[in-house]
Amino acid sequence: MTEEASGASAHGYRVLARKYRPRTFADLIGQEAVVRTLSNAFATGRIAQAYMLTGVRGVGKTTTARLIARALNYPGGPSIDMPEVTPDCEAILESRHIDVIEMDAASNTGVDDVREIIEGVRYAPIQARYKVYIIDEVHMLSKNAFNALLKTLEEPPPHVKFIFATTEIRKVPVTILSRCQRFDLRRMDAEVLMQLFAKVAKAESVAIEDDALRMIARAAEGSARDGLSLLDQAIAYGSETVKATEVGAMLGLIDRTRVIELFEAVMAGDAAAAIKEIETQHEAGGDPHTILSDLADYVHWVTRLKVAPKASGDASRSETERQRGQEHAAKISMPHLTRAWQMLLKGLKEIELHSDQLMAAEMVLIRLAYAAGLPSGDDLVRMVREGVPAPREARPAPRVEREPDNGPPPVDYGQLAVASEPASERPQERSTETRPFAHLSDVAAYVGEKRDIRLKNQIENLMRHIRVSPGQIEVALEASAPPGLVNELGRKLNEWTGQRWMVLVSRDGGEKPLAQQRQDKKDTIYRETREHPDVQAILKRFPGAEIVDVRDFESAVTPVDDMQIEKDTDER
Repeated sequence: MTEEASGASAHGYRVLARKYRPRTFADLIGQEAVVRTLSNAFATGRIAQAYMLTGVRGVGKTTTARLIARALNYPGGPSIDMPEVTPDCEAILESRHIDVIEMDAASNTGVDDVREIIEGVRYAPIQARYKVYIIDEVHMLSKNAFNALLKTLEEPPPHVKFIFATTEIRKVPVTILSRCQRFDLRRMDAEVLMQLFAKVAKAESVAIEDDALRMIARAAEGSARDGLSLLDQAIAYGSETVKATEVGAMLGLIDRTRVIELFEAVMAGDAAAAIKEIETQHEAGGDPHTILSDLADYVHWVTRLKVAPKASGDASRSETERQRGQEHAAKISMPHLTRAWQMLLKGLKEIELHSDQLMAAEMVLIRLAYAAGLPSGDDLVRMVREGVPAPREARPAPRVEREPDNGPPPVDYGQLAVASEPASERPQERSTETRPFAHLSDVAAYVGEKRDIRLKNQIENLMRHIRVSPGQIEVALEASAPPGLVNELGRKLNEWTGQRWMVLVSRDGGEKPLAQQRQDKKDTIYRETREHPDVQAILKRFPGAEIVDVRDFESAVTPVDDMQIEKDTDER
């Protein structure tokens, strides 16, 4: 398992991340799909000329590349079963084999660097079966360097193999990806990491508490290398026994029980207790931003338990978190949890911007505690209908408003929207195929599909519908219509449809412009909505509230054209 029998050597101390680097595919934890694919490929002789390894930092890309190079050159191979460590194997694992060339693309980005590879592939390997080129962070190569490599990568000599590694797979040209067999190395589960760290601690003769393992596994964020580095630091911090309290202090974390107590205080609406708790944690060395991040993490944990109870088996969570999290999930409603999550996300940004982080964090907790007493949107409507008095914490009520008509209504408390326009009356999406027009609105919609927003805006605001028939459109113009508008419409319709169109102009008459009709309809809906008994009751219950917009709950996102037209109209 280890590179050396002990941590000390003639070259000094070897950190755990290097000492316990995998030396065989059996040691490569968490990447079973990669191992199985390579095993079958080697067994059947289906060996690709190039491999692309991608994944986040510390999941084993470079290590896997060296293992593949070792497997390709193993005596009697290629094979993933490598029980004996030969001198060639040792040289490959230590990055000093003459036929396994490792290159860092971050410092070798140009065409000249790739030209050296192209020149070198012509020569057969000196000691090994294959000459293997391992290029780390391959996405750092320049565009010209990638292009120079294409031909060689597609048809390399039979004795040459390429192995690429990258953390930014989207930056690698598709022409390179199409010539490689790709492996996505996955993040390691916290449970797998805990088992690895426990095994390493045992090999190092170090006692470590389970909660300390959980903290390190969670802080590693799926990276074995990061986790081993933290374990190395924790061992040095705690000597022969690694305790959870010491790891928490090392990582700047607060005891999870304290985080739960803070959560209970704000969800109970006890702002004083919440402020006292965060001040106590701050005096103990806790960072305000980290405290609220941990609080947000616990809110997410409770929400997750509410929608997926089976998640309670998560090994990265302590027994206290699992037990009390289930209790909170059963008692606290989903609207209150999602509201707390939204407020915490916003609050974390405020903390980053303020010079006094503790002050900003306290204000976030006060808002959370105050909002805990507010009813959800459904509860608010029910209370109004049943005549139940509004809770004291909800006064004064915020404005009754909706966001602009550009998407589904957000989940927010103290806000209310009233739907009225039927979904069937909203403009329907139309095909871009040529079709007969029955009304000026059809013409405007067709122009919108052609992405001519300016012309569509002019049609809806400056033209009045009179008559539309095949090949002919008759309109009246507003006084502010620019010269040439009619000719422009006719010319573009001829170009787009392949048919001849005549646009006639009458001096007066016709319907109101389409934009005015839409506004009149919206005003009517707004007036009818305001007169609705439920809305009247809400406005009466919350003095000072007002309706700033009305939208249809069943409607989809407003078409881009309509939003752009409204924007252009406002600017004009």
